[in-house]
Amino acid sequence: MSLMKRVDEARKGFATGDTSLAAAAHSPERIARAAREEHGGAAHQYIGDLVYGGLDGIVTTFAVVSGVAGAELGSHIILILGLANLFADGFSMATGSYLSSRSEKEYYERERQREAWEVGHFPEGERAELHEIYSQQGYSEADAKQIVEIQSRDPKRWVEAMMVMELGLLPDDRRPILSALATFVAFVLAGSLPLLVYLLGLIMPVPGEIRFPVSMALSGLALFSLGSAKVLVTERNLWRSGVEMLLVGSLAAGVAYLVGFLLRGLGV
Repeated sequence: MSLMKRVDEARKGFATGDTSLAAAAHSPERIARAAREEHGGAAHQYIGDLVYGGLDGIVTTFAVVSGVAGAELGSHIILILGLANLFADGFSMATGSYLSSRSEKEYYERERQREAWEVGHFPEGERAELHEIYSQQGYSEADAKQIVEIQSRDPKRWVEAMMVMELGLLPDDRRPILSALATFVAFVLAGSLPLLVYLLGLIMPVPGEIRFPVSMALSGLALFSLGSAKVLVTERNLWRSGVEMLLVGSLAAGVAYLVGFLLRGLGV
């Protein structure tokens, strides 16, 4: 059992009130076995990028489709604007994800180097800082002193303790390029669903009057599904999360449709 599977089991036990399930997840044997296995797997680290990238893709593309449909323009306009938005916004989001992730990693590494330098040059001052932090958390004088003594025996562990306790920084093992790729792929795949029926119309007859309703149905299904998938990140109720995302996406599409409707015929 991997660490994340054990944690998921413990969360399920908490959510359902199943103390036996939670107890099994906290057994020493389970904990030891999970520690020996790979922690969570590489794919698990990018679930957030996949879910939120997909949600952004479906909402923005469906808003474009709704706006054009409201303006009563042709299917070719929907395809042109929809595909342009799909790839341009997808690339923009992926770039933003890459730069943000890289900046965070660079900041973390810079602060870690500073803490390592301070530990090496001002050990007594760093011990005093760590002691004060533990004291403020309610540890007794003796306990705080003992914890600091244990932490400061290993310079690497000491620096890591300072990063967490003093700066509140945790390492992020995600690779920026993979985070960006996950965001882009999810954005494009999910965002293509509102355009699917219009793309299908290029190779086979699809009645014009059913294209937008079919697009709405596919988008609504995708919004609910991806909203439900957010529970993998947020740990919220599955149905509530799905309905919430469906309502938010529908509202965005409704606003876009209304704007298109009010501006229909403009410049024609």
